[in-house]
Amino acid sequence: MPSSRPVTPASPGNPPTIKSPQPGVPLYGCGHIQLLLGSKLPEMIRNYKECLRVVYNDPVVPQTSKGKGTTLTPNYLCLHCSETAATAQSSIKHGAKTGHRIYVESRNGCLYCQMCEDFVWDPTLEELRLRKSEFGSFTRKRKIERLFTDAARDDPGFISTNTVEIPCRASGIRGIYNMGATCYMNVILQCFVHNPLLRNFYLSEGHQSSQCSYKNCMSCAMDDMFQEFYAQETTVGYSASNILASFWLSKRKAYEELASNKEQDAHEFFQFLTEELHEINGGGRPSLLEESPISKRSKTGNEPNCKCIVHQTFYGKLSSTITCQNCGDVNASIESFLDLSLGLDVLAKKKGLKAATQSALSLQKCLDEEYIRPERCEYTCHQCGTQEAKKQLSIKSLPNVLCIQLKVSVQFLVSRNGPPHSGKGKASSDGEPLGKE
Repeated sequence: MPSSRPVTPASPGNPPTIKSPQPGVPLYGCGHIQLLLGSKLPEMIRNYKECLRVVYNDPVVPQTSKGKGTTLTPNYLCLHCSETAATAQSSIKHGAKTGHRIYVESRNGCLYCQMCEDFVWDPTLEELRLRKSEFGSFTRKRKIERLFTDAARDDPGFISTNTVEIPCRASGIRGIYNMGATCYMNVILQCFVHNPLLRNFYLSEGHQSSQCSYKNCMSCAMDDMFQEFYAQETTVGYSASNILASFWLSKRKAYEELASNKEQDAHEFFQFLTEELHEINGGGRPSLLEESPISKRSKTGNEPNCKCIVHQTFYGKLSSTITCQNCGDVNASIESFLDLSLGLDVLAKKKGLKAATQSALSLQKCLDEEYIRPERCEYTCHQCGTQEAKKQLSIKSLPNVLCIQLKVSVQFLVSRNGPPHSGKGKASSDGEPLGKE
């Protein structure tokens, strides 16, 4: 049976041509790789194979070496020439000097485009990488389809092939004590402490607590937590008292109602923590005259040039296009986003789903409804003055960590229907729920 997967120039026995793309399968990783492969396809495939041999073959120098050239951070192999950049900054200098913009990361062999400032997935070169990582050879045949099945994702061989162990470190698996209705905070802290981008930032002295002058600094408290989790192998619970104190002593009026010993919303604490870490590590502390809560909550996402660890980890870009239905005028804009908010009840009504069938509303359907299908909006065209327009939202750039907020209304009983089980309590006369949240 012929494979349904698109054939690429790296496929054995095929001429160096690429078939038309299938829906959902990109033809190239980005426009810059398209130009490169279009002009130098055989040379780039040959160079990429050499880079993959360096990445996946046994190292020439033992991994325990303490020489000057040894580093815990990945190197970047130039796809155009034999240059090896020890750091990302070195690759930028090399690219500015030679015009070489595509590099291979030394841990997994993934492609990095300097012009896009991001890792890119190219089907032609990715096929070579998967062959080399799984079989150690570029020519051995394999069934690519099985790598993308649910059963294959649970296979230990597949997991080990696509997992990189960090050398010389503790596992960081520890519990966090509940200090009185702080479970909402512990959930977010566990997500942060096991995030590889945040972990690498703090363990590489991204924030130096010894030189920090901020009072009740949240980033210093986070740095202490990372050091405690990864300094030694232990399963003893951790008390995040410094983080809780910094949270309560924060000057943010938009979140002052959260500073209490009551249960709070974990997503709101996530928003607070990202804004706080952004201002400390990249945006600068605000003045004592706090802005309004509305402007404060949206300030972090409106700084497109910020390179702080929070923006690198959690922020993506949304593209909004408003098209006038009368004259066809198009108004496009791009803005940063921290999370995607999906109202499940609203989306269910749009799709005409009844309560009995709401279980069929999947995350994929919600995203398709929100970011693929255009919808009518309130807009006055500056060309013709009409108010008939459609708005199309699309995700221009995904963040490294995507946060999705699912909003749904839940009905609950204000008074429990006690009888005949306890003989206490009263229910509504018609047996319907008395409240809605």
